[in-house]
Amino acid sequence: MLRARGAAAALLRLVGAGASAQSGGGGGGPPLARAAFTRGFLGKKVNKEAIEKEKARLKEEIGRGYFEDIAEIRKNNGKIAAASKVIIPEVDAVKFPDLAVESPDGGALHLPLVAPAPQDVGSEAGDGVTPEAGDGVTPDASLVCLSFRASSQKMAESWSSPFLDAFGADKNIHAYEVSFIDSWLLSSSPVRRTFLKVMRKSNNPQKHVVYAFGDHYDFRKKLQIVNLLTGYIYLIDRQGRIRWQGFGSATQEELSSLTASTSILLDDK
Repeated sequence: MLRARGAAAALLRLVGAGASAQSGGGGGGPPLARAAFTRGFLGKKVNKEAIEKEKARLKEEIGRGYFEDIAEIRKNNGKIAAASKVIIPEVDAVKFPDLAVESPDGGALHLPLVAPAPQDVGSEAGDGVTPEAGDGVTPDASLVCLSFRASSQKMAESWSSPFLDAFGADKNIHAYEVSFIDSWLLSSSPVRRTFLKVMRKSNNPQKHVVYAFGDHYDFRKKLQIVNLLTGYIYLIDRQGRIRWQGFGSATQEELSSLTASTSILLDDK
């Protein structure tokens, strides 16, 4: 042990001497040794924060199991919360979190699609505006349907189909059915490309069937999504804000509320 400590001390002195020679013998301690200490300190701090974050995540996910999610779905028929009765006012609306998605035809985009600020009109489109939204035009209203498990894909369709039936004549209305793929294997680059080629495609240019790959824990936290067995439905305006939301399978009353809220957005554009 003493021999190892002596060797380590000698190495530090050598490094310090070399650093002093390179810097012209200035004071303030060996720069290389200080840099190494700084990197080590910051690395430990970052690693500690990551570990604490992962511990909190595991505690949360272990505390709520699969069977608890099933019980909640059966009890409420997929309605973990009440849908919006009216449109959410602008002052109360929150931004939909950024989400990267890919489509089976090879396209990629970021949701939500956001209109450029007035002073930016004519400039290059950013992440929020892509050709897939309709030749670079931001939708006046977008219905985003989230499915984390295959069992909730039919729920998403119960919203998107009536939505497009009601507003299909307006070419600047779009619906996005987003399926989350959290498998590391399916998310890997070569397998992902093969997976997308065999997945279903949409024949309706206003209906986009897209997929989000990888870990989306932070995204779910922002939207307070806990139960992954139900569907989550969001009406998004041109500024990327959530103006209406629903859950599970659509009811006629909820579709009427969604239709009315969408009409208000179109009238206000």
